[in-house]
Amino acid sequence: MSLELLLLCILAALLELDTTYAFQLTLSRGIIAGPIFSLLTGDYAAGVQIGLFTELLFADVNPLGAILPPSAVVCCAIAIALHALGIQLCYAFIVAVLGALFFVQAERHVRKQRVRLLTFWENRIQQNPDSISRVLFFELGACFLVNFIIISLFVGISGAFMLWLQPLIPQKAFYACQFSFMAVPWIGLASLIPEFRLKTR
Repeated sequence: MSLELLLLCILAALLELDTTYAFQLTLSRGIIAGPIFSLLTGDYAAGVQIGLFTELLFADVNPLGAILPPSAVVCCAIAIALHALGIQLCYAFIVAVLGALFFVQAERHVRKQRVRLLTFWENRIQQNPDSISRVLFFELGACFLVNFIIISLFVGISGAFMLWLQPLIPQKAFYACQFSFMAVPWIGLASLIPEFRLKTR
């Protein structure tokens, strides 16, 4: 993995913390994360396009309460990283959406495992209230590390697979993927229509 892709994965793991764990400055929104990642790869047009498409695709689901939507950060990071490797943007985006869905499942599993540590951390804080800052930083560091490992592994494995598969994809399938890719904004906008309907008595 090149240095720029390594930095991209590190930045993605950091921005993913903004979703629910810390900060919550909306830097994890696709429309913001996409252009930020493109600063590392130099393809600003792809970053803006991926960011906008991701924002529209996931616009109707927000990480509130127990809801854990597909990660816009992970989707943008994977798509931009794969595109930087030479993968067509339409293929990169499809793989990135699958990666975001996979990340949700991995995140659910990690959260279930983390629940087991709550009693341990609670007892430690009760014994030494001053340790709460260290506990929080440790947990944020652990979340960052897990995010980085999942994102970098997915980029590495899917990137190698797509570099092998891309030359074998027929031209008609490529056009179909391009058409599907360009339909994403309309799918996202269609999902928002019920939110803007006026309620009638």
